Amino acid sequence: MKLQDKYKKEIIAKLKEEFGYKNNLEVPKIDKVVLNSGFGRNAKDKVFVDNVVNSLERISGQKPITLKAKRSISSFKVRQGMIIGSKVTLRGKRMWNFLDKLVNLVFANIRDFRGIESAIVDRDGNITIGFRDHIAFPEIRNDEVDRLHGLEVCVSTTTKNSKEGLRLFELLGFPFKK
Repeated sequence: MKLQDKYKKEIIAKLKEEFGYKNNLEVPKIDKVVLNSGFGRNAKDKVFVDNVVNSLERISGQKPITLKAKRSISSFKVRQGMIIGSKVTLRGKRMWNFLDKLVNLVFANIRDFRGIESAIVDRDGNITIGFRDHIAFPEIRNDEVDRLHGLEVCVSTTTKNSKEGLRLFELLGFPFKK
C-alpha cells in the first residue's frame, strides 16, 4: 500500500481517535518536503555545483533552485550574490512518492542505521534529517559519483506540537529509536 493511501485510510482514523479530533480537516498532515544542499567550500567549483544540482534533480524528480548569499561574510569568504546552495520543495504527489521512497528504501540503504532520535522532531512537529552522503538514494549509482555531498530533508507538517508530529511520523513508518 502506498504511503498516501495508508495515510488516508488508516492514519487519519487513528489520529482522530488518539487526539480527539472531530473533523478530518483538524487531523495533522504533511504540508511539504524540502531537500536542501549547501555547497560550502566548493561553491566556486562549477563541476561540483552542477553535480549537486543534478543529483538533487534526480532524487526529487524536480529541478532545484539555486540559493544566493544575501550578504557578504568575510570570515566564510562569501560575497553577496554568490551561489551557496540549492533546494527543492516537493508538494502533492511528488512529496508522497519521495516520502514513500525515504521510509521504505533510503533508511534501509544507510550503513549502521539504527533509527532516528525522537528528539529530532521540533516543537511544531516538523522533522529535519541530515544525510552525510547522497548515495543512500536509489537514483544515485556509486559508479557515477565523483565526490560525495550531504543533503538535508525537512518534512513540514500542520501539527500543533511535537507530540502530534512524532505520532504522525511513527504512523507513517519513520524508524525511530526505541
